[in-house]
Amino acid sequence: MAHYQQDVIVEYKEKREPVTIADREADHLIRTGLQVAFPGDGLLSEEAEDDPARLDKERVWIVDPLDGTTEFIDKTGEFVVQIALTVAGRPVLGVVYQPVHNLVYYGVQGQGASAEQDGRRTELHVSQQRDPSQMCLIASRSHYTGFVDAARHKLGIDSVQRLGSVGLKMGQLSQGACDLYLATRVCKEWDLCAPHAILLEAGGVLTDLWGKVPVYNQPGPAECRGLLASNGQVHDQILEACAPLLHMLER
Repeated sequence: MAHYQQDVIVEYKEKREPVTIADREADHLIRTGLQVAFPGDGLLSEEAEDDPARLDKERVWIVDPLDGTTEFIDKTGEFVVQIALTVAGRPVLGVVYQPVHNLVYYGVQGQGASAEQDGRRTELHVSQQRDPSQMCLIASRSHYTGFVDAARHKLGIDSVQRLGSVGLKMGQLSQGACDLYLATRVCKEWDLCAPHAILLEAGGVLTDLWGKVPVYNQPGPAECRGLLASNGQVHDQILEACAPLLHMLER
């Protein structure tokens, strides 16, 4: 937040992805803490050099020290810190923290999901809406593609929210404020893992646009080929409706 409250120098990584000193300092702080607390675990962070030794570990932490760097730079407040734990490639713990509003979402396998803000805790549960045409779609503020808009029309959805950061969008879905999240921008593991853990504990479902559930701690690290997250009520029906539109995706 000290960096957020002043101008920061913006650098660029591959594919013109922005990065700032805030990304790097948060990465160092989180990695150091995890390595001290869990020295036997593997670790994958967006802003650190990948250590292939993680591929031989059953327990691996996956970290995005600042998800929504563009929103951080633009000072919209829509950025978060994301920390997840995977066991055998499956997300079992997720924390998503929005510093600007002191809001944290978290979920632990078998223990449910919650949100806390200013000392108030709320249990998270996805909505029960089963009619796609009555669903609220949440989508990216900066990557609202033709596919997403075509899928919205195909499903007959009128209500759309636009928000930055994967973690914040999945938080809205997990607390039942919207019913469906569609994205075509390819996500890396650190974008997705912590929100995925929270959504599962809130009762939701997440797959790629072909219906495959992401498995984490892959070489690369692995990318998710588009994304459908929902309240789980008619997930397969929505995938089926989107299938004829998949040719629109960028290859």
